[in-house]
Amino acid sequence: MLSVFMTPEIARYEKNLRDELDGSALYAALAAAEADPIRKDLFQQLSQAEAEHAQLWRDKLVASGVKAEQYTPSFRTRILGRLARRFGPGFVLPAIAAAEFADRNKYSGQADASALSSEERGHAAVIQAATTSRTGGMVGADIAKAEPWHRRGSGNDLRAAVLGANDGLVSNLCLVMGVAGAGQASHAILLTGLAGLVAGAVSMALGEWLSVTNAREFARAQIAQEKEELEETPEAERKELALIFQAKGLPREDAQRVATDLMRDKRAALDTLAREELGIDPAEMGGNPWSAAAFSFALFALGAFFPVFPFFFAGGATGMAWSLALSVGALGAIGLATSLFSGRGPAYSATRQVIIGAVAAGVTYATGALIGVSLS
Repeated sequence: MLSVFMTPEIARYEKNLRDELDGSALYAALAAAEADPIRKDLFQQLSQAEAEHAQLWRDKLVASGVKAEQYTPSFRTRILGRLARRFGPGFVLPAIAAAEFADRNKYSGQADASALSSEERGHAAVIQAATTSRTGGMVGADIAKAEPWHRRGSGNDLRAAVLGANDGLVSNLCLVMGVAGAGQASHAILLTGLAGLVAGAVSMALGEWLSVTNAREFARAQIAQEKEELEETPEAERKELALIFQAKGLPREDAQRVATDLMRDKRAALDTLAREELGIDPAEMGGNPWSAAAFSFALFALGAFFPVFPFFFAGGATGMAWSLALSVGALGAIGLATSLFSGRGPAYSATRQVIIGAVAAGVTYATGALIGVSLS
């Protein structure tokens, strides 16, 4: 740059200009390496959009009396471009999608770039769609109803249920073994185990309630912002929809036609933008916080009940033996359940789960024994 004094505003303009020029150059490299005409056209459009963003910052520099230096692509841009030419755009798209997703809100705190903020989020959604889809396999109606890439599915629900029960089982088993190792009487072990069950389950339920409530509030704020952008800049939103549809495999003309048709119904357009750009299902908004809290409470309590149950009718070594036996059986069952979504074999998952639980219980038992001896 030819400026003598570097103010914070000038530095921001320069950084934004370099970022947008890097984006334009990278998408141009992807377009040059892409053989599929639909995706090639998509990358060319993204490159042009980033070039237009760059021009905005170049104009701001000129207005501030600063002349930009000749642009040289960054090291990252050059490397990704070469990899795309050598191995194809699909080789580098996941890395680009991750970077776009991380930077999707980079202009949210810059008042003079509010018009670009929505477009950057749209670009992140477009690249994610291009990363996770194949061309030629979808039609407009399918795309409009498609599930977003990061929506929770039943597999994740199963995973959450299994891990919730595992948390209760392992934590309360360790608590019971620690108190037993300290030489406490059976009624003290029972009382401690029940207190751990209730305390842990309440804590988990409260955490889940807060998590879902905060997620719903954030989702509402994002959808409200998207609705405002849809009213103020409908043409920009239409272009975003068209690019997303094209990234999913529609030819450019068909993508634009579908986006134009969808924009005639603002509610449907907002629903699609929320799903595809924000990753939010307006019908669910992250789920019900009360049912999520109850589910979390029940799962934790269920797992935590196994180690403490034998102490209702047995004490001493007998109670501990039954507690360990029930806990080992439950750990094995949880290990079998984790194999459904971990990809590991059932025997391996069950054995690993039992070993980990046994080691944790052994450590806490030994710790309790040491503490009990020192206190006595």
